[in-house]
Amino acid sequence: MSGREMSTLHILWDESHVWGLLAWRAVESMGLPYRLVRAQEIADGLLSRNPPSLLLVPGGTARLKADALGEAGMQAVRGYVAGGGSYLGFCGGAGLGLTGEHGLGLCPWSRASFTDRMQHFVSGHVHATVSAGHSLTPAALPPEPALPVWWPGRFAPEDGHDVEILARYTEPGSDFWVADLPLDTLPPGTFTEWEDLYGIRLRPTFLTGQPCILHGRYGAGSYTLSYTHLETPESPQANLWLAHLVERLTGGPSASGCPATPGDTGNATSGGLRAANPLVPAWELDALPARWHDDGLLRARALFDDIVTIGINHCLFFRRNSWLIGWRAGIPGANLNNLHAAVCTAVSTPPTPAAEDYWNERKADFLNRLALFHKGVTGYLLAERLAMTLSKTFPETVSRQSLKEQRAALFGPPMASGGLYAELLDVLDRLVFLQLHG
Repeated sequence: MSGREMSTLHILWDESHVWGLLAWRAVESMGLPYRLVRAQEIADGLLSRNPPSLLLVPGGTARLKADALGEAGMQAVRGYVAGGGSYLGFCGGAGLGLTGEHGLGLCPWSRASFTDRMQHFVSGHVHATVSAGHSLTPAALPPEPALPVWWPGRFAPEDGHDVEILARYTEPGSDFWVADLPLDTLPPGTFTEWEDLYGIRLRPTFLTGQPCILHGRYGAGSYTLSYTHLETPESPQANLWLAHLVERLTGGPSASGCPATPGDTGNATSGGLRAANPLVPAWELDALPARWHDDGLLRARALFDDIVTIGINHCLFFRRNSWLIGWRAGIPGANLNNLHAAVCTAVSTPPTPAAEDYWNERKADFLNRLALFHKGVTGYLLAERLAMTLSKTFPETVSRQSLKEQRAALFGPPMASGGLYAELLDVLDRLVFLQLHG
């Protein structure tokens, strides 16, 4: 890429949903120049025509991101990095950078499988040891910063490869949860007792010592992969690291004031992208003011708010933080978070002409499908609540198979997406993109 002028930071939008919104908010709040890009644009040659200073790939599902990119898009990303570009991936974006099925192969490591599915259901802040003195590690970080994870995957370390580990997990922070169990509310020794009595392992010791942030080279460029979400709102140590990474990976001096070391990053520019403010502010989704006063969108937001309220009133949902709704194990809370974040963002963001045109075309059909979805989800959630109430006394009154079928009809099969959920999310995802993309 030498001789070509680098443009701005690019954020891959496809199959990111709430995680894409987090990445957008972080970059926007830091005052960094950016552009939201679609997988099809990358497949059509965007990265070679106008190479960005950094390609940021948010969380989500690596498999779905790979499907969206297609072989042409995957090869275009490889070519961009090999030619001197910088790749920064969070969670699902980190998984996309690994080797294996649905991976770009930038990093020679693969993704590790879980010995117990519950090991994936962890969230909150985790302390980590960091590679002090590395050019990509801010000097201002404490020895064991608190870094947020939201249902992360795991790396599978392999010997014989030049992969640098920038951080390893140590111990959970005060807001750490396993599924719907907050660790700080459990008396000491609870997990040990459960293991002895029931033979289940819920303690997050499987994280200890595991790498969570990697860096390495691919051709003339570099990759940085993080299963910690450094873009999380109100996570100052993580946000500081994100701002530092952006500056260094785009060729600027380190946040500590030390000059860049030649070869540390794969994309040297005339100056790095400096964050005006490295702290990502709170994202109070429910308090966002309406800036697009469309009756259909306002109606959509009211229906989603009603779904959330029903879930909270019946102990299926709970307020995890200002932007995330927590959920009881087995409830499709991640799906509803995607929809809720999207509709709140759509209502609170001014429309563009393209967004207005798109919404006017889709509005009537969307609202009809949303009315069916609202009715179906309300019935499903209340049935789940009834099943909880009767589980000890009349366990077969509400069939578990019936609940699975209701969920599949609304949301698609487990670990995938489908049904009315996917149809509604596709419309909202496109709408918000058109609003934010300009």
